[in-house]
Amino acid sequence: MTDLKKYQMYIDGQWVNSESEKTFESFNPATEEPWAIIPEAGANDVDRAVKAAHRAFTEGPWANMTATERGKLLRRLAEVLAEHSEMLGRAETTDTGKLLKETQWQARYIADYFQYYAGLADKVHGDTLPIDKPNMWTMTVREPLGVVAAIVPWNSQLFLVAVKIGPALAAGNTVVLKASEHASAPMLEFAKIFEEAGFPAGVMNIVTGYGDPCAKALTSHPLVARVSFTGGPETARDVVRNSAENLAQVSLELGGKSPMIVFEDADLESATNGVLLSIFSASGQSCVAGSRLLLHESIHDKILSQIAKRAQEIRIGDPLEETSQMGPLATLAQLNNIKSTVVDATANGATLIYGGGQPAHLAKGWYCEPTIVDCPNQNLGIVQREMFGPVVSVLRFRDEAEAIKLANDTRYGLASGVFTTNIGRALRVTNSLRAGIVWVNTYRMVSPMAPFGGYKDSGYGRESGLEAIYDYTRSKTVWLNTSPDPIADPFVMQ
Repeated sequence: MTDLKKYQMYIDGQWVNSESEKTFESFNPATEEPWAIIPEAGANDVDRAVKAAHRAFTEGPWANMTATERGKLLRRLAEVLAEHSEMLGRAETTDTGKLLKETQWQARYIADYFQYYAGLADKVHGDTLPIDKPNMWTMTVREPLGVVAAIVPWNSQLFLVAVKIGPALAAGNTVVLKASEHASAPMLEFAKIFEEAGFPAGVMNIVTGYGDPCAKALTSHPLVARVSFTGGPETARDVVRNSAENLAQVSLELGGKSPMIVFEDADLESATNGVLLSIFSASGQSCVAGSRLLLHESIHDKILSQIAKRAQEIRIGDPLEETSQMGPLATLAQLNNIKSTVVDATANGATLIYGGGQPAHLAKGWYCEPTIVDCPNQNLGIVQREMFGPVVSVLRFRDEAEAIKLANDTRYGLASGVFTTNIGRALRVTNSLRAGIVWVNTYRMVSPMAPFGGYKDSGYGRESGLEAIYDYTRSKTVWLNTSPDPIADPFVMQ
């Protein structure tokens, strides 16, 4: 126990234990061993963090800072992030099993998000209105909301924190971030970056703990003005119910069951690489994972054979090693769920093409083979449920209309991929897909400038892009009477 790394929460500019002094262990998925000790926050710890954020919002240096000054701080944050990307990436890899080369790249790239929102900080403005009343000068102003509660899962935490707190801070809000109990260390390491960048106390606060009571207390707190949540639909419903206590605004990003549609006229080499990218990178632990592969019947066997061959060649191993191409899953529960779901699928008519278990050459770690399951229909659980692992279910279609029908036949609607060389078809299909993001002849492209979010059970609200920053503001309308005459008697008809 003495060699485990001990973390503290970051509240009001100070490093603190939980009030109860309770802690929990964080496990390294590659070794199945505990490696860090994390504070277990209770309702009182959350209350302290929210009140600190509220004070910072209403008084002190942050409350009196100009938008340009906020932008300078965000630029400084981006610079410090880039300087410490190796450390941040290593913490995330150790805590989640994601490949080190991916986490360190992501840590460097999210600096661009903070640079982008630094540039937008002094670009948020209202309007003057050509009003239909004489002698009235009318305008709108944009103001920050107040305290923002940000809740992130364990996967791609650095990216998710950037798309949430970047626009929130640029707009002038303060933040309480609740890290995932499965992987809190990267967020606590991020707090050190925030501190080094020089933000005033209370602007950013990070609490760690379980959904109940930590997230429950945060999302229902009377001083929280907005909740930005990334996670699953079931937990999201609890978040929405909790927000009824404070009538906070809510945005939700809830994952997906994204279709990859490959038409018969597609560049097959490009499509194969796109499929591999969509489902096996990050071990499939991505909200936009292309976990439903829809193949035109004329190319079904050929593409399936190519993907199976490439899947067998993927090097699974220690995520800290440069040569590894897939690391472990983040939790044992995920691994067990995948194995049982694959067994259920094959018992109900599906064909296991490859994978479905743990790689034999790795004695320890929550590793999962890349898994390909050819499915007879859409009704199987493996097709309908988000697996959050390297598992792709394959279906075939006859024509464009059937492809669209199959793609939309899901409760989710976050992302989708289309592979075709026919531009007319690409536009028709894109227009018909019920998804917030459509990638054509590519996949998993993101940018600070491009909105990110879904339809249906994949949530509502958008992250990234210009519209995200407006989600963290409210509009105020100002009327100014310019007439030199006094206001007329209200009880005399004019």
